Amino acid sequence: MSVLGKVWREVMLARCGRIERSARKAVERQYATLDSLLRRGRYTSFGREFGLRSVRSAEDFMRRVPRFDYDSYESYIDRMRQGERNVSAEGRVRMFARSSGTSSRSKYIPLTRRALLRNHLRGMADVVSLYLLSHPASRLFDGLMLTLSGTTRREGEALVGDLSALIVQAVGDWGGLFRAPSRRVAEIENFDQKCDAICRECATQRIVALAGVPSWNMALLRRLLALTGRSSVKEVWPDVELFMHGGVSFRPYRDAFDCVMGGPIEYLESYNASEGFVAIAERCGSDEMLLMPDYGCYYEFAQGPTVVPLEGVRRGEEYALLMSSENGLWRYELGDVVRFTSVDPYRLKVVGRTKQYINAFGEELMIGNAEEALLRACMVTGAVAEEYTLAPIFLPSSKGYHRWVVEFVREPDSLATFVEELDATLRERNSDYDAKRASVMYRASVEVVPRGTFHRWQISNGRRKVPHLMADAKLSDEVLATAREGVKI
Repeated sequence: MSVLGKVWREVMLARCGRIERSARKAVERQYATLDSLLRRGRYTSFGREFGLRSVRSAEDFMRRVPRFDYDSYESYIDRMRQGERNVSAEGRVRMFARSSGTSSRSKYIPLTRRALLRNHLRGMADVVSLYLLSHPASRLFDGLMLTLSGTTRREGEALVGDLSALIVQAVGDWGGLFRAPSRRVAEIENFDQKCDAICRECATQRIVALAGVPSWNMALLRRLLALTGRSSVKEVWPDVELFMHGGVSFRPYRDAFDCVMGGPIEYLESYNASEGFVAIAERCGSDEMLLMPDYGCYYEFAQGPTVVPLEGVRRGEEYALLMSSENGLWRYELGDVVRFTSVDPYRLKVVGRTKQYINAFGEELMIGNAEEALLRACMVTGAVAEEYTLAPIFLPSSKGYHRWVVEFVREPDSLATFVEELDATLRERNSDYDAKRASVMYRASVEVVPRGTFHRWQISNGRRKVPHLMADAKLSDEVLATAREGVKI
């Protein structure tokens, strides 16, 4: 390990003590964060509109400031994008993270330099810190971390792009000390050209870790194997030891990654939304994450109309997450549903989206039900699924069914058995689904598409994530049309 690598390793490990202390004093840190946000926000247009200067407590804050989603907050964001100063964050916001997420429209999330440094970059560093703490023999600083970032563009004087690309821009050439690919390659706009360039540049480098959204990294790894002629990633990068992922549930992707890696690798999850860096898993392979209370974000948790601060949450309960932060968002609902697994310290899981469910026939199908059924059907039939989406199909008889569109790494031994297991698991786990299957729903259908189909659809539609549950068939129709047009693997 180089001298610089040893220094950075010690710096990262030194952070672990601070993380532990913050976790023990999470409520105290949250109220200190709220005080800081109120002081900085009281003189903005938003602060004057809602009287932030007079807020003296969390209860005052709840009474004075309404809850927002993107639609109701968009007017403030539009003013910031037009260059207006002191709208809801101090000064002028010059960066916006463009995120489509699982919705059908682009969202522009303001990103101040203060939020970038105190939230996102600190969170990324702490992911490494916690990993090193639990893996003292790690060789993470003996090579490069491959980060698959998006692109940016100028809109007036503002820089707009994926969060990952904005971070690459902000870090500049210093990021190249331990990161790959080069900045020149990272900024290539066309994704297929970028993948080819990354493979040419990085195939002979010592890559020790990967980071990013699972679906896009899988597309890159497939391209790597196709261009090198190797059968597994470990044959190309034998020292790769870690994949740091977030943005979507990793459960449906785990088996596909195991297949393509061809050897042991650790998976570490973080909850890093465009709006803010929220939580980090302390153990590899776990979807239970430690809440980070001192990243400049103040959290609230909603169950319907009832909203509580951190100290009011209960273990085992599910909440919609609200965030106020240094990027100019106030009481903003991210759309994620979290469940607390511990309150001493505060640990949580992301269990779904507030709007990602299907209730076309009264079946109340949640994303967790779908993931569990898919994994069960794969286990029984020896299949490995890489990507999927499902939607209701309505029939003239007033009945209907769910159509699944699935892309496999390894197809099931029997598609009929796969469908039976899918249906049986859903009926067993979801009483509403079972009741509707006995009355107004037929058994689900499964359409298998060739490998690479979903990636091609993502490229065509500018989407980094694949929505898995949709209220109508538009998306799945588009994916099936993409399959018929032919797929570049």
